[in-house]
Amino acid sequence: MGTGDRVARIGDAAIEVLAEEGMRGLTHRAVDRAAELPPGSTSYYARTRAALLELAVTRMVELDETAVLPAAPHGPDEAAAYVARFVHALVSSGPRMIARYEFALEATRRPEVREIYQRAALEFRRRCAEVLAAVGSPDPGRHTRMVIAWCEGLIFDTVAGAGSGEPPSFDELLADTRELLRGMLG
Repeated sequence: MGTGDRVARIGDAAIEVLAEEGMRGLTHRAVDRAAELPPGSTSYYARTRAALLELAVTRMVELDETAVLPAAPHGPDEAAAYVARFVHALVSSGPRMIARYEFALEATRRPEVREIYQRAALEFRRRCAEVLAAVGSPDPGRHTRMVIAWCEGLIFDTVAGAGSGEPPSFDELLADTRELLRGMLG
């Protein structure tokens, strides 16, 4: 197993531990166990708790990036499919979203976690603004806030809220996203 594979395995295990045990359960030993690696493996790649948190967030971002199209969409219908595909991947991602919520809550209490979490979130916002500008948004900044708020609310409702019993299908998300973007883009 190469270094990149081992780091990805540790990142995946950290996400799993966060989802199952919360922020307090995230320890180097717990990640070693979850990754089925020898004791000390995680601390070799992430010496401190902050480094372990950064490794986990970095892995989440890598996994999120596999959920988006390789090229920017052209036109509102492709943009709707782009957003719907991303949201569908996240609501279908299992423990990753629960771990993300653990990070979000911890970020409200700890500035070092906020910095790591914010870096990842700002990248998603930047991409969203680029997509909206490319498909004709007259106000990409404001529309980005609206799309992200809609996505975040829908994802939370589906993963942890009252809507978790009946997650939306991709087709439902696509129809909803098209309607949302039509309202913004005219």
